Amino acid sequence: MSEDVKAYMQHLGRQARIAATVVASADACLKNSALLNIAAILESSRPQLQAANRQDLDNGRKNGFSDAMLDRLEMTPARIDTMIEGLKQVATLSDPVGNISDLHYVPSGIQVGKMRVPLGVVGIIYEFRPSVLIESISLCLKSGNATILRGGSETIYSSQSMARCVWEGLKTVGLPLNAVQMLDIVGNEAVHELITMPEYVDVIVPRASKALVERISREARMKVIKHLGGICHVYIDDCVDPDKAERIAINAKTHRYSTGNAMETLLVHKKISGGVLPVLANAYAEKGVELRGCSRTRSIIPSVIDATKEDWSTEYLAPVLSIKVVDRMEDAITHINHYGSHHTDAIVTENFTRARKFLREVDSSSVMVNASTRFAEGFEYGLGAEVGISTGKLHARGPVGLEGLTSEKYVVLGDGHIRQ
Repeated sequence: MSEDVKAYMQHLGRQARIAATVVASADACLKNSALLNIAAILESSRPQLQAANRQDLDNGRKNGFSDAMLDRLEMTPARIDTMIEGLKQVATLSDPVGNISDLHYVPSGIQVGKMRVPLGVVGIIYEFRPSVLIESISLCLKSGNATILRGGSETIYSSQSMARCVWEGLKTVGLPLNAVQMLDIVGNEAVHELITMPEYVDVIVPRASKALVERISREARMKVIKHLGGICHVYIDDCVDPDKAERIAINAKTHRYSTGNAMETLLVHKKISGGVLPVLANAYAEKGVELRGCSRTRSIIPSVIDATKEDWSTEYLAPVLSIKVVDRMEDAITHINHYGSHHTDAIVTENFTRARKFLREVDSSSVMVNASTRFAEGFEYGLGAEVGISTGKLHARGPVGLEGLTSEKYVVLGDGHIRQ
């Protein structure tokens, strides 16, 4: 570890810890004003934001980035709209900090309850999606946390452009600029130091490649809110409205290929496979989606490529889809729990009992009935944004919004009470 890198990261950590105490005690009106000011500054800075993003895209093309990578990197006008709307939406949400719940008397006469408190300093490590910066700071700021962000080198110009907007927004309301800090260096040494200084950083949120997330999970000395992939499924039951099933299956795959909530495997009940699959195959062909299927799928659609065992556990992030015909819903649930990544899975059915069973037994952070997996994100869930999708089972699960960036502490109210 270079002593210069270590000293730099320790300096950032100290600044973040000091800023965190200020943000934690800031009132909701001040934080909301900061968010709305950042939104206004982003709106007026659109030309600069898109010019910076074009630099990143040009560099990405020179470096041979795939279409999926470039899609993640691009800040289209619509995506800037979503960032701005997300800031405004977070500003309207109730501030969780300081809320006391479950306050009740116990036999001794004291009152016991739980208060929501910020986590402290949140480290965000992201690649390819510059919008993560805005999503993260909006939620961290509103929930009273300071943030240290490390964007990938591929997002450097976009991230710097947006960070300037954020700092200007903080400045306008008098909040410390160190409440949001960006690493000037992007190498592995800085990442290692960030994830191994628990005296300054309380939680790490990696939104990066599977390899990097696995490494962070192994080496981090603090809590990691993570997901290791988005192998999402849609199961089409035999008790189904075919039109509804086709709309959902097409949207879940083709609305956007490069996101973690895009469907990667389609499961179809054998009784309706002969009617549904040819229609879907034609729709996917029109959109250039490559299909890989089991033997029963290929008997219905001969042009489908033979799926391997590896396909069932692959997150394509591309116009590729694996398809499997199953005998019953229980087989679909077993397949999902074995091959899935616990991200998002959906059933399309008109049978209420089966829908309830699917909701209970599929072990994923989001489970849906008659809806596209593409809804699985903080903005669509009304959280304003998300710092990530947590597929773990402790603290936070699913899209992590304001409540996921807070913890609870017990509070006790008495009136001179002493223990007898």
